[in-house]
Amino acid sequence: MKFKIIANVSKQDVEEIHSQLKKYNRLKREASESIPLGIFYEEIEGEKKAGLTGELFGNWLCIEYLWVSEELRGQGLGGELLEAAEKEAVLHGAKYVFVDTFDFQAPGFYVKHGYEQVFKLFNYPYTGARYYYIKRL
Repeated sequence: MKFKIIANVSKQDVEEIHSQLKKYNRLKREASESIPLGIFYEEIEGEKKAGLTGELFGNWLCIEYLWVSEELRGQGLGGELLEAAEKEAVLHGAKYVFVDTFDFQAPGFYVKHGYEQVFKLFNYPYTGARYYYIKRL
């Protein structure tokens, strides 16, 4: 056996490791369902102008992405997406929400919507910050 270092790892290599980790985790952690969630604001033609994606996992809604197009920002659409996701999460039995955001994105937005900062990663990737929030539903 030997170590093999790859600077630009392939998706296949990542999936191979991820698959093995998921297999191990399923054997060790409590059983829980994972349900992908998507809420979108679309034009009639189907072009997405805003959206939230995440995963319902056990007691948690884990928000992966929340995006609102530039021309629609500041009109409350992000808050509506967040509220819709939280309501859907509660319907599935979730009790908490987790999200992370960069300093140039939306830390104040999440605080305004009742999220509590639980961690801040400094100097990320070099001079910025990344914030981690949770909220009890």
